[in-house]
Amino acid sequence: MSRYTHLILAACLLVGLSSSAQQIQVGKNNVPDPKKVSVENIDKVRGKIRTGAEQTELYLPYLKGKRIGMVVNPTSIIGNTTVVDSLLALGVKIVKIFGPEHGFRGDASAGIHVDDSIDEKTGIPAISLYGKHHKPSKEDLADVDLLIYDIQDVGVRFYTYINTLQHVMEACAENNKELLILDRPNPNGYYVDGPILDSKLKSGIGINPIPITHGLTIAEYAQMLNGEGWLANKAVCKIKIIKNANYMHAMPYVLPVKPSPNLNTAQSILLYPTLCLFEGTIISQGRGTYFPFSILGNPDLKGKYKFSFTPKGIKGMSETPLHMDMECYGLDLRQYSANKIRRDAKINLSWLIEMYNAYPYKEKFFDFKQSKQMGNFDKLAGTYDLKQQIIAGKTEEEIRQSWEPGLSQYKIMRKKYLLYQ
Repeated sequence: MSRYTHLILAACLLVGLSSSAQQIQVGKNNVPDPKKVSVENIDKVRGKIRTGAEQTELYLPYLKGKRIGMVVNPTSIIGNTTVVDSLLALGVKIVKIFGPEHGFRGDASAGIHVDDSIDEKTGIPAISLYGKHHKPSKEDLADVDLLIYDIQDVGVRFYTYINTLQHVMEACAENNKELLILDRPNPNGYYVDGPILDSKLKSGIGINPIPITHGLTIAEYAQMLNGEGWLANKAVCKIKIIKNANYMHAMPYVLPVKPSPNLNTAQSILLYPTLCLFEGTIISQGRGTYFPFSILGNPDLKGKYKFSFTPKGIKGMSETPLHMDMECYGLDLRQYSANKIRRDAKINLSWLIEMYNAYPYKEKFFDFKQSKQMGNFDKLAGTYDLKQQIIAGKTEEEIRQSWEPGLSQYKIMRKKYLLYQ
């Protein structure tokens, strides 16, 4: 089966042929302007992008004779094979694997502690960066000459892989190690939106003053970390980047594999910047179903919505989800137009406002302390204001105005670090 065929099958499987499962890839060989390509004629331009990892001809010579450490997870692939297995087959000496949240093989649920282990398939030590420590130690890196970072991101501040990148860069800077970044497209890289993170709300789901959707690939974000002095002690990490080929930020892009257990469709990835905010509320985002981050609901909304679902414990996804075994009523966004999401190019505050207005017990809506499954809404939003604005009945436009001038200033700063148009 050809690589082209695999890409088409992956897109179909991810979203059941919904319009969101599309990948536009633009090169210099008579490929259309991404702004003029709709999901309906996607097949005409599919298959042009090459991720950094796929361009082995650009970096294999650089790995020769070096002891390699790999910061990877299940999205780290070349074709249908993990980059670890692929490079081992090409004679690369990999001595250490570092795994982020969900683990190297991706079978740990969100927020679950992951222990160090030996990878069963390769026999290589696998060090967890989501367990005892969040960055490689001096001992971890002692036998590593070069560290490679190859993890698919989804372009959102509270998606923890950019934190992993920062911790890895700090470890490399502290131990005089170089970091090779194999870049990958950002499926939400076509827009920048949301409030800038308030420094008082720094946490494991937000470290730096960036908006909710930052509009950068991993490699571009690495350049920003160095350039803005955001690494610990304003250190600078020596980085080498293998860019995506034939890629621009405006392109729709479907991931060939799910980036984490609960982002299992292209639709959920597009909705994630908006729906993850609900993790700081009493509203379920569909964890405990096979459609997380594409549905919303709560048992107390019975009679106000016809659509319903019942969260269950699902191993490897959500073992004890919010409102487990209770029928929830709310919104089904699985068929919401992917083209509209992309055209709007903004976080959809209307669903948050609608759910708050519909929920009968207002004092419970943002009370994250009542359930261990819920996050702190202010930390997710990156501001104390958004919660209070929704409670006060502010309009979407009034809320957006409060994000300025910070959002516009970030957009200007971002331009310094772009590798793609």
